[in-house]
Amino acid sequence: MTQSIADQPLRHLPTLQTGHVGLNVTDLETALPFYLRVFGFEILAEGKDDDRKWAFLGRDGRLVLTLWEQSGTPFSTGSAGLHHLSFQVDTIEDVETAQAVLRELGADFTHDGVVSHGEGAGSGGIFFTDPDGIRLEIYAPTGAEDAPAPTGAAPTCGFF
Repeated sequence: MTQSIADQPLRHLPTLQTGHVGLNVTDLETALPFYLRVFGFEILAEGKDDDRKWAFLGRDGRLVLTLWEQSGTPFSTGSAGLHHLSFQVDTIEDVETAQAVLRELGADFTHDGVVSHGEGAGSGGIFFTDPDGIRLEIYAPTGAEDAPAPTGAAPTCGFF
């Protein structure tokens, strides 16, 4: 029996990594300062026409995130699509620094403080939402060994 083309893995892509992530927002004037302050992004390019508002955000000239003012309603966890967007930092101390900024901004957190990705995991972070309710995570690969695991053995990042 021969395999269909859909069942065959691609062999001509020597490397593959995520490029940038695009998010729809309801109000660019609200979302933009949030992402700049929390993540330390710089504006690489932006458009502010009445019917086409957008911003390209990045670090060191590298595009990371695009914001598009194209939504009339906040993020819905009940629809297919993005589950959450996660950013890795080097240390738990970096996570805690971000948490302090988010608290100043009045962000909504899913859990109180740094949590582990699961029972016995060393990785962990914070889980919160942006002004449109988009679920976000900032985590470190180590340092959360003593943090609580709110979902037990199930992945914390999958159930918030």
